[in-house]
Formats: sequence, structure tokens, C-alpha cells
Amino acid sequence: MAREWVIKDYSGYQGLVLQKCEPQHPRPGEIRIRIEAFALNWGDMDLMQDNYSFSFNSFPARIGMEAAGIVDEIGDGVTGIKLGARYCTLPYFYFNNGASADFITIDTRYVTPAPKGLSAVESASVWMQFMTAYYPIVELCKAVPGKSILVTAATGTAGNAALNIGAMFGANMIATTRFEHNREYLLSSGASHVIVPGTDDLAKTLRELTDGHGIDAAFDPIGASMMARYSPALARDATIYFYGTLDGIFPQLPIVDMFQANATFHPYSLFNYVEDPLMQAKGTEFVYNALARGKLVPNIDRVYPMEGYRDAWEYLSQPRINHGKVVINTGLKYL
Repeated sequence: MAREWVIKDYSGYQGLVLQKCEPQHPRPGEIRIRIEAFALNWGDMDLMQDNYSFSFNSFPARIGMEAAGIVDEIGDGVTGIKLGARYCTLPYFYFNNGASADFITIDTRYVTPAPKGLSAVESASVWMQFMTAYYPIVELCKAVPGKSILVTAATGTAGNAALNIGAMFGANMIATTRFEHNREYLLSSGASHVIVPGTDDLAKTLRELTDGHGIDAAFDPIGASMMARYSPALARDATIYFYGTLDGIFPQLPIVDMFQANATFHPYSLFNYVEDPLMQAKGTEFVYNALARGKLVPNIDRVYPMEGYRDAWEYLSQPRINHGKVVINTGLKYL
């Protein structure tokens, strides 16, 4: 009998329950993956509290948008997928069909071969963070030398990926963090400058770091407590890519600053780009190539066993000294 972690109401990770389940057979267009590892993401934390870009259709529901494992059954009409090969799930609007289980059946539109040379744990850790950062930094903002991009909450996996990717293209990447001890980590990740916002005038500092030009984009998952602090430093035609509410409050837009800068507020979700076949292909190709060239590297903080899923969430919810992905190793082997 297989296992799955489910949630039965919007009570947060504390309400997660490990139970036995019967693996489902794939429908036409789907495959079944025997999951070896799956990753935790902040979006899942928000979803468990009904504070995300989609809600569950019903309960009980499984959590999780990133997994890696072995294809063990192929549905009707599926071509190009090899039985026994390792594949990864891509982040998408998964509703109730999360990856917190020993098996998942999934539409082939949302899978991709595991990168060569990576373990299952590493393969489950790369897609959400690197693809989340890729589209705003490369496709939308078009990072180049001379362009200044602010990354708030930069020690988060998506924020850190934005630093990695922006630095690859020579952009002036400016990171914020709550703690001084994160400075060296962010500089080594690609930040040109690191700001620890206290009571200082953040906008003034940003103007100084950009020679008066201001920031061309902000990659911001925080919410109300940060946006008004940097908005006076928006450059002409800047864009705010807003992808989370870490402070739990949707922001009041700084309309006056946005008027003056002709700025755009862009509520951003990776899932919309995964839904677009052409954009999905661009994103996965970029990640594959960057991994192969060593420009992007999996960064795993901790690995927990299947039974430790709630413990993993407890760890992730606390302030951390270390950084990187938290991943569950199911312990399953392909037979």
C-alpha cells in the first residue's frame, strides 16, 4: 500500500496527516510516477492556509508542486515518455493532485526529463526556484549590463535564483535581507549589492547604488511592508514583479510613485508560463543548459524522510542560518 500526506482543511501544515492510499492508474494523456523525492515550497505553505493563487477543489487534498521519480505506468495516447526513466514534475496549478505521496498521476504537459547527472533529490529541487526567477529576470525584464534589479527576501530560493540568473546576464542585482549574517551568502550568489533594511531610507540607498537612475525592476515576494519603502526609487518604466505575501498582507499600491515613474505592477505566477508550451520550453531549456554548464547548481539545505514531512515544514517556517531547498526523500526505489 502506498502513502500520501493530505490536509483536510485550511489549518496549515500542522493539519497534515500521513495515510495509506491506493495508487491511481493514469488516464489518457497521463503518466504515473513513482516518487523518489519531492520538495517544499513557500507557495504550498500559503496554499495550506488558503492564501495562494488557487484553492483546493475539495478535501482531503495533497500538497506539493515539485517531485522527481520513475515512470512506472503510461496512459493511453502518451508518446515520447520512456517507462523506467526518471522524470520531474513542473510547477503548475495542481489543485488537489499534489506530490506529497509515493505516486502521482500527472498530465504529460507538466513533466520533464530529470537533468542528467543529478540525483532524485537534486532533480526535485531545481524547477520551482530557477523557473520562477527565469521569466521575470530574462524574458520580461531582459536583464543586461546597466539594468538594475531589486530582489527582496533574497535568501529565499526564488530570490536567490534571481540573483544567480541576473548575474549571469551582467545586471546590477541588488539584494535585501533582514540579517547581516546573510551578506556573504548573497554576494556569492550574484548580488552586486546587499542591503539590510533597518530604519534607513531604502529608496535613497537604491538611488545611490544606481547612480541616481533608480531600479528598473523589483522581484518582490514580501507585500505591504516593503513596497512603499522602495517605490520612490522606481526608474522610468520600471516593473514590480509581485509573487508572494510573506508578510501576509496584500500591498496598497504606491500609486503616486508609480504615476511618476510610469511604472507597472505585475502580479506574477510561474504557473501561467508553464501553461504556455512555448514559454515552458524556453524555461526548461534555459535551466537544462545552465545546469549542464555549472552556471546554476542545486542547493539543498536539508533532506527529511517521508515520515518527517511535518517536521520539515516546522523547520522551514523558522528563521534559518542555512539556505537552500528542503526536500523529502520517500525512500522508494524503482523495482
